[in-house]
Amino acid sequence: MIVTNANPSSRCCCKNYDEEYSEDERRTTKYPFVGALCMSGGDVDNSYSTNSLLQVPDGLEKNKMSVYITSSSPLSEYKAYLHQFQRDFTTFLRMRSEEMVSYGRMVLTLIGRDTVDDPLYRDCCHFWTLLSDSLRDLVFEGLLSESKVSSFKMPFYDPSKEEVKEIIRKEGSFQINDLETYEFDLGHSNEDRSLPSHRAKAGQKEANCIRAVTETMLVAHFGDAIIDALFRKYAHHVSLHASCRVKTSLTLIVSLTRR
Repeated sequence: MIVTNANPSSRCCCKNYDEEYSEDERRTTKYPFVGALCMSGGDVDNSYSTNSLLQVPDGLEKNKMSVYITSSSPLSEYKAYLHQFQRDFTTFLRMRSEEMVSYGRMVLTLIGRDTVDDPLYRDCCHFWTLLSDSLRDLVFEGLLSESKVSSFKMPFYDPSKEEVKEIIRKEGSFQINDLETYEFDLGHSNEDRSLPSHRAKAGQKEANCIRAVTETMLVAHFGDAIIDALFRKYAHHVSLHASCRVKTSLTLIVSLTRR
């Protein structure tokens, strides 16, 4: 999964919202849990939560009918996502450093990308590319408006290995012990992609994973009436790309020690 809890109002496991924030703080702060920074969309102790942004970056309105960065996006869109991630991840590291003793250790798992030379490129079977394709299908069928889809963006960023290393270096609280990359897979690597039934099974597996991550935020924006149809479309698109071997997504695992 990309984010373990897609509810933007999820509470941080590091701080009890009701007990540790005053009534004034809860009333006046847009993100009352930001002091402990659970990077909205995930709890700190769960996989991939650090990919989640506190908010979608400003200035993304030019990328029509796509929920995330694509090869046709303006470079400014990539920079907006990168700068938002730099701010949020830096704050995340600083907050964790305040909680940890010297020489304490932390392991983070993030979804990253293997496209350093072209930061806009995402492969045709990238999970957000397929979500965009599925939403466009519903627009063409008259179930959604184009403006509704164009106004929705994913609060997510898939950094390169180099971007993660640079943020950690600049923030300065942690030493990198190890940073490794692995192939990113949503559960269908063992399927025989030559068989239509197996491609369909792989599509349903990935659709279930992405639905578990995104359903809450999709319902908040589009309503729940289109969700079943959306993920039927998503499963179909995955099955069409089940033989895709050249993927830009990968898993980054970084081991850190508090200085």
